Amino acid sequence: MSIRHSRGMTLIELMIVVAIIGILAAVAYPSYQQYVLRANRADAQAAMLELAQWMERRFTTTNRYAAADGDFTATLPFTQSPRTGGARYNLTAVVGGVGQTFTLTATPAPAQAADTCGVMTINQQSVTTPAANCW
Repeated sequence: MSIRHSRGMTLIELMIVVAIIGILAAVAYPSYQQYVLRANRADAQAAMLELAQWMERRFTTTNRYAAADGDFTATLPFTQSPRTGGARYNLTAVVGGVGQTFTLTATPAPAQAADTCGVMTINQQSVTTPAANCW
């Protein structure tokens, strides 16, 4: 009497493997999305800190954050984060107090709209918004 050994998988075994992969994907994908949002936020914060240092260097040389006398705008060296590719955050600066104060703002682009921290700011005194758990 010979025993036949089957090769391959049965349909039930294949469906079990597909179900396990589906469950793992359902758990892992949202975590991955949150990680990507946090990484993009950290990149924008680093860009804002770099721009704040750039503004401070301007203040050191001209005694004002503004571009020139009577011009209270700040033309930033870059206006998005990341600098190349699709924008995750748009960066702007507002100069006030006769050129003696500034506020840098990072506004989420549509690709970053799901980030719970939303719009982030930093000023010349390093005061940041929103709360510290986002910074």
